[in-house]
Amino acid sequence: MFLANAVPHFVNGISGNPFPTPFSNPPGQGLSAPVVNVIWGLFNMLVGYLLFRYSKVSNQNKLSLVIFFLGIITISVMLSITFLEKAKM
Repeated sequence: MFLANAVPHFVNGISGNPFPTPFSNPPGQGLSAPVVNVIWGLFNMLVGYLLFRYSKVSNQNKLSLVIFFLGIITISVMLSITFLEKAKM
């Protein structure tokens, strides 16, 4: 979840685009500055890396890989629906 969530924040931040973060007003709906998005994206990458690194996800444990990628797919679809609804507003 953290790795998938890092992508839109980091990409928008380094592109110079404002994007919603938990620190915007209102949280998750207003727009945050690009620098805030870069920092939030990097934080998500760090947490995602640490969780991945110290978890039991490995090539030997196929079920863990399936669950890992299903998590990425699920959060990615959920984020796309959430941001599509916000873009229509």
